[in-house]
Amino acid sequence: MNVIDINSDLGERPQALLDGSEEMLLAKISSANIACGGHAGTRKTMEHVVRLCLKHGVGVGAHPGYPDKENFGRREMDLSLDDIESTVFEQVKRLMDAAKELGASVRHVKPHGALYNSAVENQALAIAIGRGVLRVDKSLILIGLAGSPMLGVWTNLGMRTVGEVFADRRYEPDGRLRHRSHSDALITDPADAAAQVMSFVRHGFIVAADGTRLPLNAHTICVHSDTPNAVAIVAAVRQSLEGEAFQVRSIGG
Repeated sequence: MNVIDINSDLGERPQALLDGSEEMLLAKISSANIACGGHAGTRKTMEHVVRLCLKHGVGVGAHPGYPDKENFGRREMDLSLDDIESTVFEQVKRLMDAAKELGASVRHVKPHGALYNSAVENQALAIAIGRGVLRVDKSLILIGLAGSPMLGVWTNLGMRTVGEVFADRRYEPDGRLRHRSHSDALITDPADAAAQVMSFVRHGFIVAADGTRLPLNAHTICVHSDTPNAVAIVAAVRQSLEGEAFQVRSIGG
């Protein structure tokens, strides 16, 4: 049986934790990327999500971003590489400490927003992120954009990496994610999202916004928790994967 992971970014919206919608999403994924105080997240929200991960058997991961809650970490900040390394270290360590107290282990790290997107092509930035993670725990797995140079940078640092594809985002023909300023950047229809994933698992490619076929190698699929219809998207994606005899299993699990 083929194995694949479904991940989502969690702990970013306190209201979603309070009204139960985040747990509905978490119950259908296999790995959680938990905001750890940079772009979003507090000790309380981190503990809340970790407890839900333990309840539903979901892998725990850190989701560090630029320390810019005002812009939700979606704008690049003018920070030195040393500062990037330090903030990544601090954020991942913060989640690791919270998880340890609850009897959970952090398995992976996935950068957030502008930090992730900038590191796709910026080798120096990717190295700074990797060094920050290495300072916490050399066994942590780093998630990055499938087919991008960032994965090679982290591999060269001696780190384990996993490439990801997105169910709810359109792609540019060069393999980058389509910028959110475009009206078609997000895929909000569950059937369309599932179709994009099925194109990847059946044929090994995703169709970019201009019709280009992008061959990709990935082992995890992301659905953003703040995408409209996120719960329905994850349900449709998971149902489609299981219909193709895939077992959904967490990274490192």
